[in-house]
Amino acid sequence: MKRKFYTLAAMLLLTATTLCAQRLRSESPKAKLQWAEMAITNLYVDTVNENKLVEDAIRGMLEKLDPHSTYSTAKEVKALNESLEGNFEGIGVQFNMMEDTLVVIQTIAGGPSERGGIIAGDRIVIVNDTAIAGVKMSKEDIMRRLRGPKGTKVVLKVKRQGFKELLPFTIVRDVIPVHSLDASYVIRPGIGYIRIGNFGATTYNEFSEALDKLTEQGITRLIIDLQDNGGGYLQSAATIINDFLERGDMIVYTEGRSNPRMEYRADGRKRFSGEVVVLINEFSASASEIMAGAFQDQDRGIIVGRRSFGKGLVQRPLEFDDGSMIRLTIAHYYTPSGRCIQKPYTKGNNKDYARDLDNRLKNGELMSADSIHFADSLKFQTLREHRTVYGGGGIMPDHFVPLDTTRYTPFHRQLSAKNYIINANMRFIDSHRKQLKKQYKTFEEFNHSFEVPQSLIDSIVSKAAEDGVKPADDDELTRTLPYLTAQLKALIARDLWDMTEYYRVMNETNPIVLKALEVMNAL
Repeated sequence: MKRKFYTLAAMLLLTATTLCAQRLRSESPKAKLQWAEMAITNLYVDTVNENKLVEDAIRGMLEKLDPHSTYSTAKEVKALNESLEGNFEGIGVQFNMMEDTLVVIQTIAGGPSERGGIIAGDRIVIVNDTAIAGVKMSKEDIMRRLRGPKGTKVVLKVKRQGFKELLPFTIVRDVIPVHSLDASYVIRPGIGYIRIGNFGATTYNEFSEALDKLTEQGITRLIIDLQDNGGGYLQSAATIINDFLERGDMIVYTEGRSNPRMEYRADGRKRFSGEVVVLINEFSASASEIMAGAFQDQDRGIIVGRRSFGKGLVQRPLEFDDGSMIRLTIAHYYTPSGRCIQKPYTKGNNKDYARDLDNRLKNGELMSADSIHFADSLKFQTLREHRTVYGGGGIMPDHFVPLDTTRYTPFHRQLSAKNYIINANMRFIDSHRKQLKKQYKTFEEFNHSFEVPQSLIDSIVSKAAEDGVKPADDDELTRTLPYLTAQLKALIARDLWDMTEYYRVMNETNPIVLKALEVMNAL
C-alpha cells in the first residue's frame, strides 16, 4: 500500500513539474518571472526568503538599465525622505558618539530638547530605562529609541558636568526641521553667500528667507555655493532659478520615450537682479547641475569651480505597499540651450560609471582644464551672449579652479577617515565650551582672536601615531597643518554657534570660493 502511495505521489510531482515546464515555455515574460519565483520558493532544496528573492530580482533587472534606476527598501526610503521632505519626529538634538557615549553637540533651536532643558555637552546615558552608553549600541539603534511620533514622551537620564548624579528629563517629541541650506551670510561688503546642501521640499522657502535677510543687509551681488550638492527635487531647483530670470525664460525641460516634453519657464516674478556667481565641483549633480546650467545658458550667472558630476536623468519614484520603492529613470533633462549633460554610461556596467571620478583624477582633469576634452558634436551656444558650452558630461565652469592636491595630503585623509580630528575636537569643546562662550561673546570676536592650541594639534598627531598613522615625512606634516588648523577652528566655531560659522572659517581657505570673490570683484 505504501509503495503505491509513494508511486502516485511521485507521478503527481512529475506531472506538476512537467506542466510547470510547459507553461514556462509558453507564458509571457511577466508570467515567466512569476513562475520562476514560485518554483524557487516551493521546490528549491533549501529554505529561501521570498521577500529577499523578489527584491534581488528587482535589483537584478534595474542593474541592467542605467546607473540611476534603483530599488530601495522601506527603511532606506524613510531615511531618504527625511532628508528631502524637511522634517522628522524626535527630540531635536545634534550629537556625536564619543567612546560609546552620546554627546549632545547642539539642541535644535526651539525644539523639544531645548525646551526640556537639555544643553550642549550633556551625555545621554539612559533612554526609557535602557542604557545606551558604554554598551556599544549602534547609532541606528540609539536614533530609533530617541525618535518617535509627535506628542509621545521619552525619559532621558543625562550625565552633566558638575553634577554627580544622573539628571532625569522627560522630553515630549515633536516635528524636527531638517534644513537644506548649510550657510548664508555677507561674505564681503555688498556680496552675499548662500550654500545649498541639497534640494528638498523646504529648500525654496529657506533660500528665499536667507536672500531676504541678505538683501536687508545691503547685498547687491550673490554667490550661490553648490559644491558637493548631490541634487534632490528638480522642482525646488527650478523654483529658485525662477527668481533670477525674466518671464518666459527657459529653466529646464525634460523628455523621455513615454514622457512628452515638459518645460519649466520663469513666470516673471524676478526677485534679484544683481550679479550672480555659482560654485560647482565634481560632486555637484542632478538638480544642482540644472541650476548651474540655467544660469550659464541664460547668461545670468558665472560658473566657477570644476566640471560637475554629469547626471542628466530624471527618476520617477514608484512606491510599493510595504514602503519600498523603485526610482526608475523615465526621461532626460535638458538645459535651456538644449544640452543633456548626462555623462556616458554602458547599460549594466555600473562599475566603470562609478570609477569616472577616479579616472578624472588619474587623467589630470581635476587639476587642469586643458585635460578635459569634449567632442565638437556636444557644442552648444548660450542664449544671449552666444558663448560656447558643452553637453554630454556635466557642466563645465566658465572659470576652472584646479584641485589643490597639496592641501589634502594623504596624512590628512587618514586623520579624517579614522575620526582623529572629530574625536579630538569633541574632547576639546567638551572641556572648554563654558570658557570659550565666556571669552568670545560673538563669532566676530572668536574669528579675529582665537587660535587653535598647539596642544590640540599635537594630541591628534600623537594619537594617530600610536595607531601607526603617520605622515610620510616632515614635509607632508608641514603641508597638512594649515588645513588641519583651519578645520579645527571651523569645527569649534560650529559647535559654539552653527554651520554658517563653520563655513565662514573654511571659506577663507577654499580656492573655489576665493576665485568666486575674485571674479565677482572683476565684474
